Amino acid sequence: MIKAKKSLGQNFLVDRNILEKITNVAQITDKTILEIGPGTGNLTSFILKKKPKKIFVVEKDENLANYLEETFKDQLTIINDDVLKINESSLFKNKVTVFGNLPYNISTEILSKWITNSSKDFWFNNLILMFQKEVADRIIAKFNTSNYGRLSIISNWKLNIEKICDIKPECFSPRPKINSSLLFFSPKKDFFEIKNPKNLEKVTRIFFNHRRKMIKKPFNQLFNGNQKVLDELNIDLNLRPQNLDFNTYYKLTQAYEKLGS
Repeated sequence: MIKAKKSLGQNFLVDRNILEKITNVAQITDKTILEIGPGTGNLTSFILKKKPKKIFVVEKDENLANYLEETFKDQLTIINDDVLKINESSLFKNKVTVFGNLPYNISTEILSKWITNSSKDFWFNNLILMFQKEVADRIIAKFNTSNYGRLSIISNWKLNIEKICDIKPECFSPRPKINSSLLFFSPKKDFFEIKNPKNLEKVTRIFFNHRRKMIKKPFNQLFNGNQKVLDELNIDLNLRPQNLDFNTYYKLTQAYEKLGS
C-alpha cells in the first residue's frame, strides 16, 4: 500500500464524484493531457476513461512513479521529476490541457512560474488546478476586498479564472486540515505587455508591503514622486494598495519599465 508523504505535501483525492466532476470541466477526448502530481493515479484513471490522445504525468516521488508505471503500463508517459524544474514549453510541441492536484506548499510557485514564463503563444489550452481554499480565494479576489493582493494581480495578468467548486477534507486520503478549491484558468487573448515579469513582482511587492497604509510612500519609492505618471494613470495617493485595480498595477509596471529604459 502506498502511503502519502507529508514532506511532499501529498493528499490523494479519492472521492469519485469529485474526480468525475474534475474530468468534466474541460475537453479531454483526443487531447494531449498533462497531469501534475497524479499520486496513486485516481484522477489519471478517470482521465483515461475519456480517451485522451496522450497523457503525460509529472510525479516527483520515485515510489509513486514506479507504482504508476506498474499500474498503467504504456498508457502514460511518466516524468519522474520536480515540476518546478521542467521547461514545459520546450517539452510539448502542441498545446496541452493541464490537470493538477498541486502540492499546497509549492502551488503558488508553480502557478507563478507558468504565468511569468508564458509568451502570447501559451503552451497550454487550459489549467484545471486544485489549491488550498485560502490560496484560491486570494487568486480570484477582486480589488477593494481583503483577499486582494499580489497573487490576485499576477494570476489575473494573463489568465481568465473561474472557480469550479470547493472540496472538503473528507474527499482526500489522508484528510488535510483545510478545505480545497478547484479553479479553471484559460489564457487571455490580449494582456498588458510587460517586458520583464519580475518588474510586476517588484511593483506589487513594494505596494503591498504596507497594505494598510496609503500608497504615497511606495509610489515615491518607485517613481520618486513623478507627477507625469500620476497624471497619466489618474492615481490618488491617499488610496491603499487594495484600492487599485488589476490594470492600474499593469500600467504602473509599464511606467516603471519606461523610466528604466
